[in-house]
Amino acid sequence: MVAARAGVSRATVSRVVNGSPKVTPDVAHAVQEAIEAMGYVPNRAARSLASRRTQSVALVVPESAARVFADPFFASVVQGVALSLGETDYTLTMLIESELQPGKTRRYLLGGNVDGALVVSHHTGDHSYASLTDSLPVVFGGRPIEGNAPENHFVDVDNVHAAEIAVEHLIERGRRRIATIAGPQDMPPGVDRLAGWRRALERHGLDDSLIEVGDFTPASGASAMRRLLERGEGVDGVFVANDQMAIGAYSSIRAAGLSIPGDVAVVGFDDDNYAASATPPLTTVHQPSIEMGATMARVLVDLIEGRPVESVTFLPTNLVVRASA
Repeated sequence: MVAARAGVSRATVSRVVNGSPKVTPDVAHAVQEAIEAMGYVPNRAARSLASRRTQSVALVVPESAARVFADPFFASVVQGVALSLGETDYTLTMLIESELQPGKTRRYLLGGNVDGALVVSHHTGDHSYASLTDSLPVVFGGRPIEGNAPENHFVDVDNVHAAEIAVEHLIERGRRRIATIAGPQDMPPGVDRLAGWRRALERHGLDDSLIEVGDFTPASGASAMRRLLERGEGVDGVFVANDQMAIGAYSSIRAAGLSIPGDVAVVGFDDDNYAASATPPLTTVHQPSIEMGATMARVLVDLIEGRPVESVTFLPTNLVVRASA
C-alpha cells in the first residue's frame, strides 16, 4: 500500500496524486517514490467521482461539417487542441453543426458531461455561448462578439492591427483603389478585419467604399470579387479576410482578363495550407492557428483546475510576402 510505504495517510496520498498544494515538498517526494516503487496507477474513475470531474472537454464549432472539414483553419486549431490535451488526462469531444440544435448542445454542455468547453467560429446567432461562462469554464477562439466582459476568456490575434498591416503593404506597393472582401459581419474576425482595412485607408485619405462581404468560403470570395470588378471602379488591390476567399477571388480576377499582381494585387489572411502553393503564391497574414488551439486548451485546463489565468491572450501575427502582392 502506497500510504503505508510512504508513512502517510491515504488522504495525503490522494492529495499528492491530485496535485494539491497543501502537501509539503518532502512528503510529496516520499509519496512519489512510493508510487514509483510500487507501480501504482491512480484509479481515474474513482478520482472523477470524488472530484465530480469527467476529465473531458468539448470543442464546439457552430459550423456545418462540410465547412469544418474543408477549411484548413479548423484542422489547425483542432490539431493544437489535441496536442495540448494529449499531455493531460483530459479527452476531447467535438460538437459540430451545433447551431442546428443549440438547445441540445447547451443541455449536453451543462449536463455534467464535460468539465469545460472550447468555442471557435462563434456568431451573434449562436445563442450566446458566452452566457455559459456563468455555469461552465469556457474559452473562446477569438473574442466573443458580445464584448470583452471580464468573465469571458479568449485567445485571439489582433485582427484589426493585422489587417491594417496588410493594407499598408498594398499602399506601399502603390495601390490606391483598394477593395476588401470582408468576412461575415456577425463574427468577430469579419468585423475586426474590416475595421482594420478601413482604418488604414482613412489614414491615407483613400476611398473606403469598395466593400463586399463573403462567408469565408472560396465560392463566396469568387462572387464578391466578381461584384467588385463589375462596379467598374478600377480596383487595383484587394485585402481578403481569409485565404479561402482569396483563392476564390483569384478565379474571378482571371475570368475578367486581369493579372495578379499586375492589375490587381491580392493579400489574404490566415496563411493556410493552400496559400504558398497558389498561383501566384499568396501574400497573407500568418496567424498561428495550431498555437491558438493549444493555448485555448491550456487556458481551459487551468480554469477547470482552479489555476489563475489571464482573461485575454493575444498571439502574434506577421505578414508573409509572396508574389500576389
